[in-house]
Amino acid sequence: MRVTATDIPDILVIEPTVFNDERGFFLESFNQSEWEEKTGLKTGFVQDNHSRSTRGVLRGLHYQLPPAAQAKLVRCVAGEIFDVAVDIRQSSKTFGQSYGCLLSAENKKQLWIPEGFAHGFLVLSESAEILYKTTAYYAPESDRSILWNDPELKIDWPAGINPVLSTKDQSGRLFCQADLFK
Repeated sequence: MRVTATDIPDILVIEPTVFNDERGFFLESFNQSEWEEKTGLKTGFVQDNHSRSTRGVLRGLHYQLPPAAQAKLVRCVAGEIFDVAVDIRQSSKTFGQSYGCLLSAENKKQLWIPEGFAHGFLVLSESAEILYKTTAYYAPESDRSILWNDPELKIDWPAGINPVLSTKDQSGRLFCQADLFK
């Protein structure tokens, strides 16, 4: 497993070791001891989520407030997505900044998104399946959404796709009006 820091130090790109041969491939998508050794994080995952979406679907920007705040380890197991995390920690040096990267079945990368970040993704392929581990259970009363295209956030979403949004995501709050982390 290779761990790469990003411009936002708490967000990590994880690349598992992949063993390829004529039969296909094998990888460990998660190994607790290697995770702790390479990231320095002791993480207790409690829930695995799996979603499937078609081209152009944009989910996000979602987060949960404390005490139900979630960290996520996200990977795309079929297709390709542009995955984004936005720092919503008011006390952070990177407050309001975002990080985005391509996650795909082909590159097998994973994105570590700690508590205090809003998360979203845009499906770039015909369809995509996303798996993500979370450190807290889904809590509807703590669930929040920030408008995906808020100009204040300056997220560089891939061009040429007219996003398909849920009602919840269409009515996300502006960043300046959102409930944020202290």
